[in-house]
Amino acid sequence: MKKDETGWFSVRKDVSLDTPYRFVLVDGSRVPDPASRYQPEGTSNSSLLQKTDFEFTTPWKGRPWEETVIYEIHIGTFTPEGTFAAAKEHLPRLAELGFTAVELMPLSQFPGSRGWGYDGIYHYAPHNAYGTPDDLRELVDHAHRCGLMVFLDVVYNHFGPEGNFLPLYAPEFFHADRPTPWGPKIAFEKEAVREYFVDNAIFWLNEFQLDGLRFDAVDQIEDPSEMHILREISTTVHATFPERYIHLMVENPANGTDLLDRQADGRHLYVADWNDDFHHAMHVAVTDEAEGHYAPFQYEPWRKMKEALASGYIREGRPILSRDPPPTASLPPTAFVHFLQNHDQVGNRALGDRLHMMVDERCLSVLTEILLLSPQIPLLFMGDDHLSQSRFHFFADYSGRLAEAIAGGRLQEANNFGGYPIGYGPEDIRDPNDRGTFERSKLNWQDARNVENRGWSKFLKQLIDVRRQVIVPLLALAEGDSGCVASSFGRHVFVDWRFGTKKLCLRANASEGVVSLEDGIGELVYPSPKEVVSGIVEPWTTHLYVNHSST
Repeated sequence: MKKDETGWFSVRKDVSLDTPYRFVLVDGSRVPDPASRYQPEGTSNSSLLQKTDFEFTTPWKGRPWEETVIYEIHIGTFTPEGTFAAAKEHLPRLAELGFTAVELMPLSQFPGSRGWGYDGIYHYAPHNAYGTPDDLRELVDHAHRCGLMVFLDVVYNHFGPEGNFLPLYAPEFFHADRPTPWGPKIAFEKEAVREYFVDNAIFWLNEFQLDGLRFDAVDQIEDPSEMHILREISTTVHATFPERYIHLMVENPANGTDLLDRQADGRHLYVADWNDDFHHAMHVAVTDEAEGHYAPFQYEPWRKMKEALASGYIREGRPILSRDPPPTASLPPTAFVHFLQNHDQVGNRALGDRLHMMVDERCLSVLTEILLLSPQIPLLFMGDDHLSQSRFHFFADYSGRLAEAIAGGRLQEANNFGGYPIGYGPEDIRDPNDRGTFERSKLNWQDARNVENRGWSKFLKQLIDVRRQVIVPLLALAEGDSGCVASSFGRHVFVDWRFGTKKLCLRANASEGVVSLEDGIGELVYPSPKEVVSGIVEPWTTHLYVNHSST
């Protein structure tokens, strides 16, 4: 290979498709292509040249953001087979329940055959254990036939700890002296590095016709350039796909409102952030777990939960792009993705237990009504649609000292996410590198066929139908400063939101006592499936009203 004046090395060869190849370094080392499109034998073996003949069959431009109801999936544990092809079977059912989007946990090739995907090495190659790139294309095409958008979680803040050969021949790709929790910081100020990640976002959206991306832990992406890499990615993506609905989300623990602010052209750089503040306040309120990440919410969690519903973030944010970020209340409620749990809050727990294993059905029902009948964008984790009894653990596929380090890190994560239930301790955390931990995390779809769980699925479908018919038409009018808390009493989740001349009034009673309602609240559009008594909200029930003459 010859080096040109810009620093790139290249060679032109006549080879057939499906030819394995590697790069040979000066010392004779043979390494895969860092932009490989397919690693059929894993991270340390040859890359493969492929040409796809796949043709997408569904005319599709996507769906507006306000229609979004997300179902988060880990491909490896979503089905017994753990493949793209097997996942297709369940998409019609999700669409029938009313979900409008599936979000896939990271797919970029990572070491081993099993893992969460946040340790990816080859950002252009779908993980080989899940199937071929064309299998992923068929999954997306099938989802579109079902009316489902497909989002992908991408990790641009670090590379995984094993199998990354870039430092051997492109050390300037990283800042070796500036660590993140997962490895050295990436040198986003270098043009070649910027191209790698900007092109990668375009690649997923174009080659696989995805409807959006969720950017993991963007608070760990530092860039001193005049145009921050996060701004460049967003600007380039929207310029590349002007005729499609493309939705870019972030996970931003720094709570920076500047990423969500409206730009001069009326578009938001990023349409929404996963709002941990809502989850953490809710979780403390109903479980009394107040350690680790939950510690800032140990006092008045019900009040903080309601404030998150009304205004967004609770904790003061740190901007990433701007020195003058807007206040959180100035953002529309659709700028926040809310959830009762996601992969993090289940899988990082000591026992991998789900929320419905911790609270009673009355409490879970009210929380689910609050989630789906609020104007924020709701997300459910796979299995929550049928009260899955399968626990979801953290799992990986490493050996040696790295495996020991990863297993040791589970102790701190367990403390961060609820600690240890009574009678359990560190010895009860499953070894993440044991294949049995991965197998135990797979959904058992027999759970969905149980009579009780079918009733829960029917309940979800009813709530999503109300959301589609009543709430979604209002969300196109969503603006900032629209929400307010209507009751200061702790367990009365009374919150209002204005949408033009209409007001949405949520009245959820998560207490044992009857609550009186104010006069003239509006038209009752949803009561919990219990007898409705005029002027009150019964214990553990929810009402939703629309006031058509709000000013």
